[in-house]
Amino acid sequence: MRAWSSIAAFSNSSWRFGLHAGLIALAAALLATLLDPLLGHGVSRLSFGGFNLGKTFTTFTRLWLVASFFGFLAVESVGAIEWVTNVAARLRPGAVAGGFSPSRRTFFQYAACLAGSAPFLAATYGFAAGRLRYTIERVDVPVANLPPELDGLRIAQLSDIHIGDYMPPHEIARAVDMANDLRPDISFVTGDFVSSEGDPLDACITELSRLRAPLGVWGCNGNHEIYAGVEDDAERLFREKGMRLLRAQSAVVEHNGGRFNLLGVDYQRDHMTSGERTGPMLREIEPLIRRDMPNFLLSHNPNSFHRAAELGIELSLAGHTHGGQVKFEIVDHSVSPARLITPFVAGLYRLSMNGGAASPGNGLQKAALYVNRGLGTFGFPVRLGVPPEITLLTLRRA
Repeated sequence: MRAWSSIAAFSNSSWRFGLHAGLIALAAALLATLLDPLLGHGVSRLSFGGFNLGKTFTTFTRLWLVASFFGFLAVESVGAIEWVTNVAARLRPGAVAGGFSPSRRTFFQYAACLAGSAPFLAATYGFAAGRLRYTIERVDVPVANLPPELDGLRIAQLSDIHIGDYMPPHEIARAVDMANDLRPDISFVTGDFVSSEGDPLDACITELSRLRAPLGVWGCNGNHEIYAGVEDDAERLFREKGMRLLRAQSAVVEHNGGRFNLLGVDYQRDHMTSGERTGPMLREIEPLIRRDMPNFLLSHNPNSFHRAAELGIELSLAGHTHGGQVKFEIVDHSVSPARLITPFVAGLYRLSMNGGAASPGNGLQKAALYVNRGLGTFGFPVRLGVPPEITLLTLRRA
């Protein structure tokens, strides 16, 4: 709006017309980029002379939208603090009439520039480095009813691959190599292989088929497989590549003479649909739960954990949240957008097997959930304080 007003002050009508037209074209391009998923990704696929101009513009726009929004909030916050200090200065006994201080004004001008630039620097780092800094999380997981033979079982978990412009096959291959170096007994992939229709699902699953584990590679679908309409294709490709995608199915897995019941489900919806609830989560696998061995569940949505604990499922593995992709620490609290959709943002959680909150010494067996932060990104190709994750879970007797 300021640019439009500044251009209107130009005396040359040709310059005014040209600059206003350019500003309108820029706004239209930004709007088209925002609507790109609804336009069949036509913008992001634009190329010129072999150079993917659309992807570059889309990346710039998404980074600019996020950074400018938080930059605006930062600058306005500094302005609010300046206003408060000005009011306090005027109310102070013996204050000079008007309470204006040139030095204070200069200080807040510099503070506004610094605060406004910080989100741009953070977004640049989160795109250029943060989203590619894979980390290995090694976690011991106490599991109720775990047979002694399964104590020490090693599980590698990957999640939320989101192959596409910001997750090329060679980056998936790097994560697979890191997972294989952990020498797990079994490997799990908990959904979201793609982001939207047209993403190369085959290339993603081909890279995942390089996972190596004596007890095999298993997976489940995420919500983006539903959005892209590729749930059946994912199951078929898993089967063709020698893996198995569980869709309201179970399989008994044996290791060192001990056994566990492995269950998997498609994405579990936990919101209202057409004004009515779709029914309790996990109802399609209730008949598959075993009582003679521990049950492990692959469910992309961590919000199924409450229901899983009620059903007596000892261990759930999920993804979906990306850890929020951005996390800030304020005093002793972490602030993450993922908290808007779930209390299970990332890491290990426990609930009593009757669905209540677990606490030490309450005598109740406790179900466990691990939420993987995922590899890829969605919406905005940035990770800040939430590095992409490859998990090695070691099961321990609770």
